[in-house]
Amino acid sequence: MVPAQAHGVPVAPDSSIVPAAVRGGIAVEINGEHFVHTGDPQMPLLWYLRDVLWLTGTKYGGAHGENGSDLVLVDDKPVSAITLPMAKLDGKRITTVEGLAANDGALHPLQQAFIDADAIGCGYCTPGWLIAGVDLLKRKPQPTDADIDQLTNTCRCGCQTRVRAAIKRAAAGKAGQA
Repeated sequence: MVPAQAHGVPVAPDSSIVPAAVRGGIAVEINGEHFVHTGDPQMPLLWYLRDVLWLTGTKYGGAHGENGSDLVLVDDKPVSAITLPMAKLDGKRITTVEGLAANDGALHPLQQAFIDADAIGCGYCTPGWLIAGVDLLKRKPQPTDADIDQLTNTCRCGCQTRVRAAIKRAAAGKAGQA
């Protein structure tokens, strides 16, 4: 197995236990792979994901993360990737929309439910909805409409009704069923 790399620095799977000052960078686990960021510690996570790792599923929706399109899971909690500098991520586990699918390529049940419910629209906000929905389903396996409506993601295509249907479909275990 070849170790992961970032900025040409090989990363051992146990690198997160070595302090950043000793290691010479910020160690993160992203979608199950280990990386060391040796660049600007104030670089927002969003730009590290998109510009360094080429994980472009997470979108830029504004400098303050107000619309939810830049959501990722950091240690299983949804956060805005544009507002989070790399310096705050040493030793953290990050999951992006690309990391929701299984290693064999099988879609996460919520991803499949979004397809089934035609809840994608233009697709720009979809990654944020998926991350927020995965978090919601983990916290509340049978969410109400009110629970879903409290998600702060914005969709300009008007897909909110279909997003609600997709989240309920995944909660009911019906993703992928006709």
